[in-house]
Amino acid sequence: MPHSPYEDVRVSGHLIDSGIVSAIMDRIVALDGEFETLSFDVGRTNEDESVAKLRVRGRDVAHLDELLGVIQEFGAVSVDPDDAELAPAPTDGVLPDCFYSTSNLETAIRVAGIWVPVADSEMDLAVCVDPEAKSARTVPMADAKAGDLFVVGHTGIRVKPQERPRDKQAFEFMASEVSSEKPKAQVVAQVARILRDTRESGKKIVAVVGPAVVHTGAGKELARLVRMGYVSVMFGGNAVATHDIESALYGTSLGVSLEEGTLAVGGHEHHLRAINTIRGCGSIAEAVEQGVLTEGLMYTLVETGTPFVLAGSIRDDGPLPDVITDSIQAQGAMREAVQDAGACLMLSTMLHSIATGNMLPAAVATVCVDINPAVVTKLSDRGSWQTIGIVTDVGLFLEQLANSLEGDAPA
Repeated sequence: MPHSPYEDVRVSGHLIDSGIVSAIMDRIVALDGEFETLSFDVGRTNEDESVAKLRVRGRDVAHLDELLGVIQEFGAVSVDPDDAELAPAPTDGVLPDCFYSTSNLETAIRVAGIWVPVADSEMDLAVCVDPEAKSARTVPMADAKAGDLFVVGHTGIRVKPQERPRDKQAFEFMASEVSSEKPKAQVVAQVARILRDTRESGKKIVAVVGPAVVHTGAGKELARLVRMGYVSVMFGGNAVATHDIESALYGTSLGVSLEEGTLAVGGHEHHLRAINTIRGCGSIAEAVEQGVLTEGLMYTLVETGTPFVLAGSIRDDGPLPDVITDSIQAQGAMREAVQDAGACLMLSTMLHSIATGNMLPAAVATVCVDINPAVVTKLSDRGSWQTIGIVTDVGLFLEQLANSLEGDAPA
């Protein structure tokens, strides 16, 4: 493409050991583009950053824009950047054409010659800019307001790629594929270290919990983590709360005795009776206050003042009065709760895990535990590539994790 349009871009960071430069080159070639290395200044030590300048060529302007948009996610930015292009939302809930769709990576927008950080990194949102205040923030499509200015195209955008941790000992198995053949004791110890570091840093630990946690008898182990201060907020659905309350009131989960593992007489009705009891009290918190609910995970959350968000679905029985049945409202409550998150435990719940993963910045240490490898793989495939997958029984994992952290002073 000797006379084709081109753009000179710059990328910096730990380019070699993080594979950033090779990833950029691979993407350009895969999209039938061309590149020329103009300069490559390699850091003198493993702690020093490297800087590379590349000339990217496309068949035409549209093809070049496609190439630049793809390599932008690896931190490539124009050597002579222009300000971001802005366009107003035409009406409430509708974004302008060609709006920039965010990743979960740290991002900055160039406004009036200044790089402005985008607040609240989250994937699949738009970037709303206030030129006068020189501020930018992510906004869900449904929250767009007519006349608000949004970034369009790929000009004036700088993304900071997520690099491999400099301390390889922090999470050595992070780079490996999802597998059940990992030393579980080592994995549990490393997850415990992440939770300790997150709590000490003052950031939130989010627990995304499925009903399997209760079915396996691990609700009490998660309650131990709550009491020790290792859960800042819990996300779940109607099922996890219902079956936890069922276990507290009837000793069963889905009608199966947690003591004997056998179906209790009339057990198929227990979850409905549990929901009805809580609805009669008014809420889970009121059931605790009235002395109706005296044990279990939900009881512990209320007693310790740990917030929770229960997002409903079309299949819910009841539901419990605390369940948010409007999915947009539930999404907003979850989005607000994950602010300042430092770690996230996803425990045997595929849909809630994917939803939460879509809301988390890439820098949040995310651990997904499920007996089904496909759940962990699907989470990574849908964009939450920072997720660490642990294929094991969630009950055994939580018991070992709580034992590992036992004795730590509550936060």
